Amino acid sequence: MKQLVNIILSGGGTGGHIYPAVSIANELKEKYPNANFLFVGAKNKMEMEKIPQFGYDIKGLWISGIQRKLTIKNLLFPFKLINSLWNAYKIIKNFKPSIVIGTGGFASGPTLYVASIKGIKTIIQEQNSYPGITNKLLSKKANKICVAYDGLDRFFPSKKIIKTGNPVRQDLINVTGKRKEAQRYFNLKADKITLVVIGGSLGARAVNNLIEKHIHWIVSNNVQVIWQTGKLYYDEFKKYDELENVQTHAFLNSMDLTYASADILISRAGASSISELCIVGKPVIFIPSPNVAEDHQTKNALAVVNKKAALLLKESELETFQMLFEGLLNDEKLQQNLSENIKKLALPNATKDIVQEIEKLLIN
Repeated sequence: MKQLVNIILSGGGTGGHIYPAVSIANELKEKYPNANFLFVGAKNKMEMEKIPQFGYDIKGLWISGIQRKLTIKNLLFPFKLINSLWNAYKIIKNFKPSIVIGTGGFASGPTLYVASIKGIKTIIQEQNSYPGITNKLLSKKANKICVAYDGLDRFFPSKKIIKTGNPVRQDLINVTGKRKEAQRYFNLKADKITLVVIGGSLGARAVNNLIEKHIHWIVSNNVQVIWQTGKLYYDEFKKYDELENVQTHAFLNSMDLTYASADILISRAGASSISELCIVGKPVIFIPSPNVAEDHQTKNALAVVNKKAALLLKESELETFQMLFEGLLNDEKLQQNLSENIKKLALPNATKDIVQEIEKLLIN
């Protein structure tokens, strides 16, 4: 490709929108080392701090979502939207992108909308099984929509949909061979079952409270626990480090070794987490967060659970945890079936496949 390639990526608010965008950018950078990259995020959101750490420039828009209840913030929304559309227009006019890629989050709405009305090619990477209202609206003008689940033609024009999966960290592709290394890294006992609890980088109050309630019972069943509390809750729950066979972590950096160490996992049901867990292929109990737009975590989890590839525990049914966990712990056949079935859903080449679709748009 001889012409200058300028690429805008927009996505943020959560790691689930940021990391796929970074994975796509990294893959594109390998293909087009002379390309210029610019991220567009929402001011005061985590992408403004995270993206520069990956070596990319980012500009922020004054934008946020609409609150579900009537608040002062909602009254500001029309002004934020107009301001963001105007600033997105200025960014696009100055940067002159060849293509604009949206991975979800507040800022991707104005950015992709302005790009599409200016005739610039746009591509949406939809991580969830149930898309938010922004991507539903943007899909009408987008050139392509890369998805991770079947059945999204209910929301998007079917001719634009390509099933690619969600970008994941490449070091997760083969964690099976890292078991012994993981046991050394976490100082685990080889004769015990390892439960890994992941509530997200910030943490999950309901998941932490659940583990706290049952921690003595869990370890009495020949189980050792790696418990990611999240940085918001670490100070509250780190006292359980004193228990034998329990270790608490604010954040887990080596996710390949974390997954390699696990026999059973308890996890939230964010789209990126699910994509990773499909590749890892271990028995999982999903506890979806009910506090997200359109309850999409429950819908994500059900897309896996309905294929007999994971177990579901709703926050409204946490009192059944002991029975569910004991049933899984004592049923090796069920563990094996869940592992085999979730691996069938894995799409490990997602990043490469998405970049291939971007290349087609750049060339044509």
